[in-house]
Amino acid sequence: MARDPSFVLRYLAEVEELAEDVLATRQQIVDLDVKRNRNREALRALQRDPQPEDSAMVCFGSMFVELPKAQARAMLQHDQEQLDEEINNLRKELRVKVNRLYEAQGKPELKGFNLNPMSAEEMKLINRIVEG
Repeated sequence: MARDPSFVLRYLAEVEELAEDVLATRQQIVDLDVKRNRNREALRALQRDPQPEDSAMVCFGSMFVELPKAQARAMLQHDQEQLDEEINNLRKELRVKVNRLYEAQGKPELKGFNLNPMSAEEMKLINRIVEG
């Protein structure tokens, strides 16, 4: 059973393209997570500052701007929410991309990979049931 060399090359190219897409998405998640952690550090620094009414220096690209702390805090919190949403969307995309890669490789779908965390409300209900 000899395979057509062009078929094998197309198959390998497809698998490689899918794998590169998975790796690129993972790297995007890592980069956004680093940015999210920096924002979290900045928010913490603003919260711990003993003079809450002063202004703060905020870096936008390669430029520093002095803003009231309340405005800087609001901007950072908005950025945090956007980053969280972007990361969650990329993670959902990653699940689909990994499944496509496994399918192209002829491997079975990953078990438990599509699980979602329970919400705080769901956890409260579970705890009530377990406790009595």
